[in-house]
Amino acid sequence: QVHLVESGGGSVQAGGSLRLSCAGSGYTSGCMAWFRQVPGNKREGVATIDTNHRTHYADSVKGRFIISKDSAKNTLSLQMNSLKPEDTAMYYCAAGYQGPCTVLTSWGTYAYWGQGTQVTVSS
Repeated sequence: QVHLVESGGGSVQAGGSLRLSCAGSGYTSGCMAWFRQVPGNKREGVATIDTNHRTHYADSVKGRFIISKDSAKNTLSLQMNSLKPEDTAMYYCAAGYQGPCTVLTSWGTYAYWGQGTQVTVSS
């Protein structure tokens, strides 16, 4: 299977910022997304961006996170600001979905994904 590659995770204090990146392996068309998951929780959709650069965000991150993409460089990014301890999770990128690009779209509908990058926010 094809995997995307995430990078940029790390450990920061509450209120800090991090910028995550995802190598798209040439598959930057259609819907692309960021998901996150912690042990004991369901995988949660964080943000999505479509071919026309329309974006959608989970209520928990609205106003704090910004998703963007650079098709020429085959990369997807997630700028994370005003981080909170509850943002601590493994973050994954996904791509290859041609349907409705909303934050409610499930993980299983995407054709490509990465192994994840850990984000830890301390209080």
